[in-house]
Amino acid sequence: MSEIIELCRNAREASYALAAASRATKDAALKAMAAALRAGTDEIVAANAKDVAAARESGTPESTVDRLALDPQRVDAMAAGLEQLAGLVDPVGEVVRGYTLPNGLELRQVRVPFGVVGIIYEARPNVTADAAGICLKSGNAVLLRGSSSAAASNEAIIAVLRSAVVEAGLPADVIQGVPGDRAAVKELMQARGLVDVLIPRGGAGLIQTVVTESTVPVIETGVGNCHVYVDAEADLDLALTILLNSKTQRPSVCNAAESLLVHADVADEFLAKALPALAAAGVTVHGDPAVVAAGKDVVAATDEDYGTEYSSLDLSAAVVADLEAAVLHIRKYSSAHTDAIITRSQAAARRFVQAVDSAAVVVNASTRFTDGGEYGFGAEIGISTQKLHARGPMGLPEMTSTKYVVIGEGQIRT
Repeated sequence: MSEIIELCRNAREASYALAAASRATKDAALKAMAAALRAGTDEIVAANAKDVAAARESGTPESTVDRLALDPQRVDAMAAGLEQLAGLVDPVGEVVRGYTLPNGLELRQVRVPFGVVGIIYEARPNVTADAAGICLKSGNAVLLRGSSSAAASNEAIIAVLRSAVVEAGLPADVIQGVPGDRAAVKELMQARGLVDVLIPRGGAGLIQTVVTESTVPVIETGVGNCHVYVDAEADLDLALTILLNSKTQRPSVCNAAESLLVHADVADEFLAKALPALAAAGVTVHGDPAVVAAGKDVVAATDEDYGTEYSSLDLSAAVVADLEAAVLHIRKYSSAHTDAIITRSQAAARRFVQAVDSAAVVVNASTRFTDGGEYGFGAEIGISTQKLHARGPMGLPEMTSTKYVVIGEGQIRT
């Protein structure tokens, strides 16, 4: 038996105990995991420092290093996310619908865990704790495969979490790291029957590899080419505040804005404010001819720029004739993650919400709010941009399936 198959079988066995665990037991485990993270902060940060040093030595872009780096505050935030999960309602056993059929049968559709979930993700070691916590709360054993760039960080975090769940009375194998090379990951993707679902979280290349090569069902999380559209009826001061927050508050994450669209009627006035403000914030704007003409530091945009998730202080920008032109641009280039409109017109807002088919459509607010924590879900697995099973931030309910419970008194079908 290969090491990967043995891990999967151990996870399957552990999943049975976890599926039967009470909410009290799971919440106690989450609190123990949070306490263990805080107690192990020095060890985790020291391990992470090795990963960060290796990343910088290999020439990794600073935007990626930022996603990789941990400090005591980020470790504490990971612990706080687990504690928040402990306070949320347990989805397992929730009745989605239920009624009595004409023949007297009582029918209930109830939420149940998937069983074994595999998470394949890049760079960000905080995902290790988030994924472990949300899978545990939703009753799923989890197999965690992080990137080699975060290997030391993930190993330290997983060791801390495994010891904590054992103290809470659960099998250590409800949380496991997946070691090895690409061949091992391929084996995980082929472990149909042992792994119930795979969730890739990272760049477009990783996601497409998992989607195309896996025989295990996949919930696809998407890249974030997010747009901010400034409508003709926008409050331009508000629009600038929202744009700067969407782009610069944390540019390396998937809900950061990557593209700006401005209605032609307000383009001169808005760009006169926005371009200097973006430059002052260190943002390089890649613009169409109208945007280039409006600012001396604007770089001419290529078609590729408009479809790019920069994950850096870069922003594509274009002037559009009207709202419908903005919608067409978004339909062509958006990754269907998060797209926002800034407007005082209810009619424009309604049309934008109706016409833009993204996982999150935002009116007069930052794209940075598309996040499980901000939505009140606690830590999230990722942002699903597909349309089957789950869409948007994946919280606890999205990490369950359902089964039907049918209770009768001797009924037979005629």
